[in-house]
Amino acid sequence: MLAKPLVPLACLFILAACGGSARREQVATRVVEGQGFSFSAPQGWSTAHTAKGVVVRRGKALVSATTFRLLKPYDPGSFDRVAVELDRAATKLAVQAGGKVTESVTTTVDGRKVRAYRYTAGGYATRIGFLLRGRQEVQLLCRAPARADDPDGACGLLFESFSAP
Repeated sequence: MLAKPLVPLACLFILAACGGSARREQVATRVVEGQGFSFSAPQGWSTAHTAKGVVVRRGKALVSATTFRLLKPYDPGSFDRVAVELDRAATKLAVQAGGKVTESVTTTVDGRKVRAYRYTAGGYATRIGFLLRGRQEVQLLCRAPARADDPDGACGLLFESFSAP
């Protein structure tokens, strides 16, 4: 009689234990600021500010946010048309690097639709996203050796925490 009520409880503990091994270790983070934007990055990674953005790196891995001025103001209502142009540009970047786009998705960063891509070339895995706002394009870039799986979660942090008020 006592065994039946304990079975669901035992299953709950077993299932909870199974999911725990897939979690990543929590990494201490800090906020990195550029001109008109910010994002979180792993503590201990070096930061370099450029004229157009910020690069955060550790060894051969890096994440960056770089701004570019658009010729015309971006209209969010034209996202589908613009996405086609971005698809072409991402394909061209991947081919120039010696690879090909393996993933292209529309996602959300800072409450805005973003086109994001993945490709591998020259021994590096690259994820690149294009956020458009007003007369500005922000290129979000992650690059790491192909065998690495988002070191310290830096790429995920960039795309999840990027903010451009």
